[in-house]
Amino acid sequence: MTQHDPMVRLRPMLDHADEAMRLIEDKSRKDLDDDRVLTLALVQLMQIIGQAATHVDDDFRDQYPNIPWSQIVALRNRLIHGYDTINRDILWQILTGDVPQLHKN
Repeated sequence: MTQHDPMVRLRPMLDHADEAMRLIEDKSRKDLDDDRVLTLALVQLMQIIGQAATHVDDDFRDQYPNIPWSQIVALRNRLIHGYDTINRDILWQILTGDVPQLHKN
């Protein structure tokens, strides 16, 4: 794979999404409040997914308009710059509702 191969960026996005989904298996929303290490790990995984998305070229993004590219990047920016005000309800919704959708697209 070359650097221009979209899989160079997509593979880490999918791998980290898989890891996030594994981490929340058998977990509830309350676990985000009770387990700081879990929350930090999930935030880091979401940041990595967003960072990788910033490097996916526009031509490839245009081929998959059903993937919310700008929202993925915006989440990364929010997590990086607003780390002290992360809304765990929104994070949980993203992890349980949106992240699994990456595999379906």
